[in-house]
Formats: sequence, C-alpha cells, structure tokens
Amino acid sequence: MNGFEQVEILLVEDNPTDAELTMRALRKKNLANNLVWVTDGAEALEFIHCKDRYEGRRNGTPKLILLDLKLPKVGGIEVLRDLKANAKTRAVPVVVLTSSQEERDIVESYQLGVNSYIVKPVDFGKFLDMVSEVGLYWSLMNKVPREVAAKQ
Repeated sequence: MNGFEQVEILLVEDNPTDAELTMRALRKKNLANNLVWVTDGAEALEFIHCKDRYEGRRNGTPKLILLDLKLPKVGGIEVLRDLKANAKTRAVPVVVLTSSQEERDIVESYQLGVNSYIVKPVDFGKFLDMVSEVGLYWSLMNKVPREVAAKQ
C-alpha cells in the first residue's frame, strides 16, 4: 500500500506559500493526515485519473479537492471541466480556492459544477480560519451518496 491509498484531500496549488498556509490550517484541525499537494493542473489530472507518475495508485477519489484557478500547464477551469465531465469524479466536491475575483471565473466555475468558490483572504489569520472551516465542512460534515463514498 503506497501513501496515496487513503487520500481525503487533494490540494492543487502552485504557490508554495499558499499551499503551506493551507496545509498548516488543515493540520491545525487534524485534517491533513491524508492530504496530497500537487503544483499544477496536469499533475492534478494525472493523480485523479491514476496516469503517468500515479499509474500504480489505487483508483480512489479524494473526498475533497481544493483547486486554485491560476495554474501552470493546465488551468484550474480545465481541471474542473474534466472532473465534472467524468462520471467517476463528477460527485467529488471541488472548492475553488483562488485569488481571482473576476466575475467570468466565478460564473464559469459554477456553470461547470463547482461546489464552492472562495476568494483567498489577504490577511494571514483570516486565511487560516477560512481554510480550517472549509476543510471541516467538506471533509467531516458534508454527506455524499453511498455509491460515491464507496469510490473514495
């Protein structure tokens, strides 16, 4: 069994500072034990679909995907489009966690089926609090259909 067997949260974030803050906030609430961080959209898709460097990984979907929009290689909108178009990943909750406040990004994200769109606060303390609350809600409180839970 490799370290990717029980992934609960997939963090897709290219900014190391934002990723570290997010992981710190999740650790504070004991939600980071089964977290995988990838730094671009192409790697996110490889991970989710068990391809290339993640080919040997058991095909389990995360309980939650925290997705930045401004990513190298494959943008967050394209990752979201792929996730929501695929029957195996359509029901996985995706929370866009981004600095973009552009209306077109918000509208397109919801049209594609995002579960929540959150603009990253600039204030360090507010960022930590917000990530903690998001992690608690989507990882522990949100309920999914049994067939979805069986795939996770």
